[in-house]
Amino acid sequence: MKGLVLSGGKGTRLRPITYTSAKQLVPVANKPVLFRVIEAIRDAGIEEIGIVIGDTGEEIRAAVGNGRRWGVRTVFIEQPEPLGLAHAVKISRDFLGDDRFVMFLGDNCIQGGISPLIQQFSHSDYNAQIVLKQVNDPRQFGVAELDDDRRIVRLVEKPREPRSNLALVGIYMFDAHVWEAVESIRPSARGELEITDAISWLVNNHYRVFPYIHEGWWIDTGKKDDMLEANRLVLEELEPAIHGYVSRDSQLIGRVIIESGAEVINSTIRGPAIIGEHSRILNSYIGPFTSIYHHCLVEESEVEHSIVLEHSSIRDLPHRLEDSLIGRNVEIIRSPLRPKAYRMMLGDNSSVGVL
Repeated sequence: MKGLVLSGGKGTRLRPITYTSAKQLVPVANKPVLFRVIEAIRDAGIEEIGIVIGDTGEEIRAAVGNGRRWGVRTVFIEQPEPLGLAHAVKISRDFLGDDRFVMFLGDNCIQGGISPLIQQFSHSDYNAQIVLKQVNDPRQFGVAELDDDRRIVRLVEKPREPRSNLALVGIYMFDAHVWEAVESIRPSARGELEITDAISWLVNNHYRVFPYIHEGWWIDTGKKDDMLEANRLVLEELEPAIHGYVSRDSQLIGRVIIESGAEVINSTIRGPAIIGEHSRILNSYIGPFTSIYHHCLVEESEVEHSIVLEHSSIRDLPHRLEDSLIGRNVEIIRSPLRPKAYRMMLGDNSSVGVL
């Protein structure tokens, strides 16, 4: 089998973070989501991975390279415009050939990986396999309706009135019959070749499409709150490890990871939390579900339930920073200037809470 990872898209729901970076490279527990996807595919025994890229292609290429660090071979496939998931499959035919393959959206996190799914599909006579998950609001996803025998009745893309709460989670497996499907469908009302239409074509033409209902957690990291939730869930599963320096007057509580070159001085870290390479935590408190990425500084401050990206500094804050996603090269300080005032420069679609 081969792997196909979709890493295009503009990441509009994560702006302003994604004005300067690909959404798939925003880290969860100090590892870019895209890297977690590649590792999941690699761990399932797949060594050839095609990565579909768009506007942020150069950044994706630079970050992933040839795949050697994961023991895989990567090929980049350019999608000139975001014309739908089925279009991404269609333009990848030269890479995929007639091999069976798994398609994985590059901004998704799933508990437990996909090894059992790949094993099941590769030893079956299924023509396709889709992963479903019960969700609270299925209107923002492709939705599958099943009959009493758990066979697919129909698939609908982002229905206004869902008749099921089973969402397609962005992991699909196909054999060569998918080529006939993507060639047979037409663009939807929003101008895209929908993967739900391609799967529906397979169902309607009596091919075997198996619905797998995932019982663990799954997160589409498309929004800030989703990123924080994914960060929380992944941190819960990590084993504590100390590879950096922790001073005697510091306290580590619970599952805490201190990466190589990091320093924790006169501070308390309450896990689950991770402090990235060459970051410094000085006279501060880092609370649960917090990821501080590499080369950051937190001094005389408190941070909880947050993600702080690389080369950022947080100093002398009078109140705790929480429920936040802080971008790259950000400086947050308590201003000594008087009169006291809030002074900000914010990107589009920012959200700030103040006292």
